[in-house]
Amino acid sequence: MAGTSKTPKEKNSSVSQTTTVLEQIRSDILHGALEPGLKLKIELLTEKYATGASPLREALSILSTTGLVERMENRGFRVGVVSAEHYAEILWTRCFVEERAIREAVLHGGVEWEEKVVLAQYHLQRESDRLDADDDDALKQWERAHEEFHSVLISACPSKSLLRFCEQLYNESNRYRYIARLGRGSRSGAVEEHKRIADAALKRDGDLAGSLLVEHYRHTGDLLKANLEGFDPHAGMRPALKITE
Repeated sequence: MAGTSKTPKEKNSSVSQTTTVLEQIRSDILHGALEPGLKLKIELLTEKYATGASPLREALSILSTTGLVERMENRGFRVGVVSAEHYAEILWTRCFVEERAIREAVLHGGVEWEEKVVLAQYHLQRESDRLDADDDDALKQWERAHEEFHSVLISACPSKSLLRFCEQLYNESNRYRYIARLGRGSRSGAVEEHKRIADAALKRDGDLAGSLLVEHYRHTGDLLKANLEGFDPHAGMRPALKITE
């Protein structure tokens, strides 16, 4: 009916609400605030995120295409479950696609890309040095610097589709880092690995950069899988989210 159509302003507001709640849910899943397998009840989530049911459902539908949320046939949504097997698949795929992405970045990157790599590596080094303070804020700063570094490394790859896929894999992999609770030592210990990758990329040695990147991911993967041993992938399959004060 003509009387029910939305104005452009209303449509923009709806898109904005969807984007906002999507980022909130995404962050809560990646950081473990919404645990694996948790049932996502619409009426509880609208209260938690102070939003309407429509933008919430749209956000969950979008997230279901990334694997962070699973759509249960006729039963709504739940947070995507995790397993050692799933992580192994993510790790293999990430090594495969990002090795190609960094080779392409090395091949096509210009001076501006080089400057971004140098700056990102500096930021990561600085935040790694601050991790010894055992400060949650310092850890968050490190996480941001770490994401920036890996994103900048491959940013000169001309395939936007490949970069989007790499971003999705990074998010899925990072979620496992939180679940496995990798310690500050494992993060600060990767400083030299990151530096070698950056140096190889800046020297335009795509073969070495790709090889070092894969080696870095596999090393991190070994640490993560050791921490995942004994983890029950169904432990998060609990009743629907309860809102607490």
